[in-house]
Amino acid sequence: MKRFGTTHDGRVVHQVTIGAGDLSATLLTWGAVVQEVRLAGVTHSLTLGSDTLADYLGPMRHHGALIGPIANRIRTARARIDGMVYELERNQDERIHLHSGDQGTHRQIWQVDECGADSVTLSLDLPDGMCGLPGNRRITARFGIEAPATLRMDLTGTTDATTLMNFANHSFWNLDGTADFAGHRLWIDARHYLPTDADDCPTGEIAETAETAYDFTTARAIGPRRPALDTNFCIARTNRPLQDVLRLTGKSGVSMTLGTTSPGVQVYDARHAQRPGKGPYEGLAIEPQYWPDAPDNPHFPSIKVTAGTGFAQTTTWRFAR
Repeated sequence: MKRFGTTHDGRVVHQVTIGAGDLSATLLTWGAVVQEVRLAGVTHSLTLGSDTLADYLGPMRHHGALIGPIANRIRTARARIDGMVYELERNQDERIHLHSGDQGTHRQIWQVDECGADSVTLSLDLPDGMCGLPGNRRITARFGIEAPATLRMDLTGTTDATTLMNFANHSFWNLDGTADFAGHRLWIDARHYLPTDADDCPTGEIAETAETAYDFTTARAIGPRRPALDTNFCIARTNRPLQDVLRLTGKSGVSMTLGTTSPGVQVYDARHAQRPGKGPYEGLAIEPQYWPDAPDNPHFPSIKVTAGTGFAQTTTWRFAR
C-alpha cells in the first residue's frame, strides 16, 4: 500500500495493488476505485483509469468507483420507506437523483481493513441521514484475484434501520487500448431490457430484447451509437447464485466474462464520460446492479434493505487472451 495523493481538504488517499496468476488490479481508497486491471501479455490497462487523483475528484468521479448507496437514477429524487418520504439530492438537471449525489460512496475515503498479496478488504460507515437515507450503515468490499485471471468483488451492507441499497462498480472497459470501443463484441444473457425516456430514466416498461437493437443473446459487434447505450438489461427478478451473464471481446482477442448475483446490468457507452484529453465512447461502463428507479416502479425488484436482511452482491470479471 502506498500514498496516491491528497484531497482538497488534506485527507490522504492510498493505492493498493493485488495480483495472482496472470492478473493484477490496482485499487484506490478514494471511492473504492478500480484504477487499473492488467493481464499478462497485454501492454495496456483493460479498465480506463488515471494516475492523477484530481481526475477522480473531478471529471472521472465515476470511473472505476463503487457507486452507492443507490446507483443509477431515481426520477422523483425521493423515496418512501415505511410510510416516510425521504428527499434525495437532485443532481441531474436539478430534478433527478443520480448515483447518490455528492455524499455517495464514490466520494468517500474507504478504510483498509485487510490487505494481502492477492486481496484487499475496504469498509465504509454511512451514518444515519447520509445521502438522505435512514440507518447507520456499514459497507464492506472485498476485492480478490483468483488465478489464472479473475477479479472478484464481494460486497456486504448492514443497517440498523430499514433503508435502500443498490451498489454498482462503475468501471469502464476497453480491451484493445484504442480510442473507442468500436469493433468489440458483446454478449448479454438478457431477454428483457428497460426502455428509457429523454432523461435516461426507465419508462416503467419491461420490454423484450428480441428483434431490437438491444438483443445481445448472440454475440455481435458494437460501436459508438450502434446502438446508443445507457441501458439496464434485466437478468432476473431477484438476486440469484453467481452466474456468467455478459462477455465483452476486443478485436485483439482479449475477452472479459462478467459473472454476478445481481438481477440487472447497466451498460453505458461513455458518451458524456471523457477522461481528460480523451474523446467520448472510449470504453463501456458495465455495472451489475438492481434495476434503476425501483422506488418509482414497484413492479421492479425492490432495493429495500432491513436490519435483518442486509445487502450482498458478488461480481467476477474473468479475463482471457
